[in-house]
Amino acid sequence: MEPIQPQQRRVADQVFQESLEELEDILQESSTEEEEIPQVHTSSPSEVELDQDLTNIDLAALEDAVADIEKYLEERTKTK
Repeated sequence: MEPIQPQQRRVADQVFQESLEELEDILQESSTEEEEIPQVHTSSPSEVELDQDLTNIDLAALEDAVADIEKYLEERTKTK
């Protein structure tokens, strides 16, 4: 092992440690900023309607759509 390698490793380690500390500071600042901004979620009428539509999905229609997709993929695979 050359004498330069241990020194290079120490320098690389020091740079890496400094980068980790800097990243930690950035993450702490980011989380502090997020905490200061209150998150208020209000549902608009369209969101409520969308939620209701999603709960009223026709299972038979969904199964038909899946079958159509599977058929398409099988045909596509056969032609290749």
